[in-house]
Amino acid sequence: MPPSLLRGFDTYKQTQVQSSTPLEQVVLLYDGALRFMGDARAAMERRDIAARRIAVSRTLAILGELRGTLDMANGGDIAVSLQKLYGYVQERLMDAVMYHDVRGVDDSVKVLMPLRDAWRTIASTAQAPAKGSAA
Repeated sequence: MPPSLLRGFDTYKQTQVQSSTPLEQVVLLYDGALRFMGDARAAMERRDIAARRIAVSRTLAILGELRGTLDMANGGDIAVSLQKLYGYVQERLMDAVMYHDVRGVDDSVKVLMPLRDAWRTIASTAQAPAKGSAA
């Protein structure tokens, strides 16, 4: 991609994040993690260690951000469960790297995909105007 196009894309993504609600930002984090896991899987299949390292590192950074958004004091069982799921995903990604096995990535996608879909539903429901209200 030409540098000018990359700068334009970066500006677009930054604007998208800044104009998103907190719920939409969570969905964007999941989208990013899933995209980078796809990149990691493709890199593993190509045996491109550098690209795999970058993709896994970015995924782990996003998982860290997701963990950082958890409200452990008020989130109850849901926060605890999400924390455990994020930990599981991190472990499976590290297994994928250590054993050069895409199944760890595939398992991680299977965990995050339904979570992303649930957060997307929550975000879209929160934006929808209540029935009978003027929008």
